[in-house]
Amino acid sequence: MDMSKHAFFEGKIVPLSEAKINIAVHGFMYGTTVFSGMRSYWSEEKKRLFVFRPYEHFHRLLDSAKIMSMTIPYDEQALTDLTLELLHADDWHEDVYLRPTIYKADMGIGVRLHNLRDDFSMFVTAFDKYLSNDSNAHLTFSSWRRVDDNVIPARGKISGAYANSALIKTDANRAGFDEAIVLDQDGHVSEGSAMNIFMVRGGKLVTPSPTDNILEGITRRSVIELAREELGIEVVERSIDRSEVFLAEEVFMTGTAAQIVAATKVDHRPIGDGKMGPITSKLRALFDEVVHARHPKYLKWNVEV
Repeated sequence: MDMSKHAFFEGKIVPLSEAKINIAVHGFMYGTTVFSGMRSYWSEEKKRLFVFRPYEHFHRLLDSAKIMSMTIPYDEQALTDLTLELLHADDWHEDVYLRPTIYKADMGIGVRLHNLRDDFSMFVTAFDKYLSNDSNAHLTFSSWRRVDDNVIPARGKISGAYANSALIKTDANRAGFDEAIVLDQDGHVSEGSAMNIFMVRGGKLVTPSPTDNILEGITRRSVIELAREELGIEVVERSIDRSEVFLAEEVFMTGTAAQIVAATKVDHRPIGDGKMGPITSKLRALFDEVVHARHPKYLKWNVEV
């Protein structure tokens, strides 16, 4: 995987090899770090790189920081400007993934959020598929439960919470599945290890509500709008029972890294006719047009580098 030659670290763009933290940094020791995953897509037709919905990503990042009592001297626009500057530094001509991070930067022992210095960093890496089998994925229901809002808020992208995701993902992969579906503490469908989930039932698109311990995904939000506005599909946000998934006509997952992943089996049961369904297929094609700046109506979602 090709990494950027530069990173934004401690207030300036530096060579990536110099962007290092000490092992005694609070964020490293205690997971007191929040982050976002963002993508920038190369348009071969326009010979330009486009960052997908950076303002929305940075707004969510700053919301995550608020939950963790963090403050940095940048707003959404300033962070977008830093992103463009960093991407310019290495002149990417391919799809890339960006990792902006806010972390507790002081060194020392002591579990807390207050009276600590906060800092911001970001690096870039070349990125293609998050899930190699993204058009025919086999899912399983995880034995692990999603972290609860009163434990570690899932609506914040908090690094420490991703130990939960790692347990879920590794157990699913070692058991031979591509990805897992996680239930919340009430036994309702929450999301995947690091993706939101949708199902089609009775021609409607159904997805868990934000109160079911989900991350309020930017790709999720985009897909909901595209389904309603471009495909004329009704979208319902509500709690989903485990058994409903087996009866769905289609199931897919969404995320910045994953984009749109079609699931065709869950715990060895075929979903619908056991192949990618028509709604999922249309949304995947439409989303690809949008992120590569080929859809005039949604050019506002893309910031040109």
